[in-house]
Amino acid sequence: MQNDTEFTNHYSENSFWDKVRKFAKIAGENVLEPALKLYYAANDEHTPTWAKGIAYGALGYFISPVDAMPDVMPVVGYSDDMGVLIAAIAAIVAHINETHAQKARETLKQWFG
Repeated sequence: MQNDTEFTNHYSENSFWDKVRKFAKIAGENVLEPALKLYYAANDEHTPTWAKGIAYGALGYFISPVDAMPDVMPVVGYSDDMGVLIAAIAAIVAHINETHAQKARETLKQWFG
């Protein structure tokens, strides 16, 4: 089905990493760190399904091609993404552990030095 293909093209692990790579310098560490924490928590087998759903929902919004505020807008473009990511982290904070945070920091260190 065409709708399934469109969905998969926009909401996949590859599209997450593509957006992160493309906008890493623009979005900055403050936006990417919560996104990466959610990503690593969502991919942890010990994270409950309900928490994964919240994490994937927030990450889906982050990589969505349609946004409340276009990401190309200077400064404010990622504020809506940041709000969604922070709300998701607050909802599942008990399931984001030091390993997830460390992986996020390591990834950011590779990108930003």
